[in-house]
Amino acid sequence: MIVKICGITRIDDALAAADEGASAVGFIFAASSPRYIEPEDAGKIVSRLPPFVTPVGVFVNESRERVMSAIARSGIRCIQFHGEETPEDTAGYPVPVIKAFTVGNAFDSAVLASYALPAFLLDASVPGMRGGTGVTFDWTIARDASQHGRIILGGGITPGNAALAIRTAHPYALDVSSGVEVSPGVKDRGKIKALMEICRNA
Repeated sequence: MIVKICGITRIDDALAAADEGASAVGFIFAASSPRYIEPEDAGKIVSRLPPFVTPVGVFVNESRERVMSAIARSGIRCIQFHGEETPEDTAGYPVPVIKAFTVGNAFDSAVLASYALPAFLLDASVPGMRGGTGVTFDWTIARDASQHGRIILGGGITPGNAALAIRTAHPYALDVSSGVEVSPGVKDRGKIKALMEICRNA
C-alpha cells in the first residue's frame, strides 16, 4: 500500500517516514495551515530524502506563479491542489498533479471525470479546514469514485482504522497527517511505524 505522510515540518519526521516505508511526504504551502512550511525550509528536508520517496507540495487556491516558484525553491516532485482549482488550473505543470476533493453531502464523484489527472485525493469535509482534520467520511464513496481514476484516501486515517479503510475503500494510496501526530506538524515515529506495519499486512 502506498502511503503519504503529510504535514511534514521537521527533517527527523521526514526521515522517519521514509525509513518506515512511506512512499511520499507532504509539505503544506498554504499559509493558513498550522503545518505550514516555507518552500526553502522544505527544500532542506527534500535534499535529504532517499531517492524513491516523493516530496509533494500542497497548495490551496494558489496562483500559478507562486506554485512554480515553490517548485523551484523546494524541489518538490508532485503537486497536490486542495482548493477550488478548475481543470484548467491543474494543467500544464512540469510535475504530476493530484486534485483533492472534500466529501460532504453534496459530493458527486462524477466531477473527477472533468480532470485529466493521475490521481485524486478524497478527504472529509470540515468547515474552515483544508485537510488534517482527523475526521473520516463514508469510505464506500471513495471505493465507488475509483471508476473515475486512482483514489488516495485521506481524512482521519490512523493506525487504529487503516486496515478497515483499506478493506472498505480499496484505495490506490493513503494520505495520513493528524493520525500520526503528537501535535500539528510534529509526528510520532511509533505511530508511523505502527501505521506502516498495518498497511503492509492489510
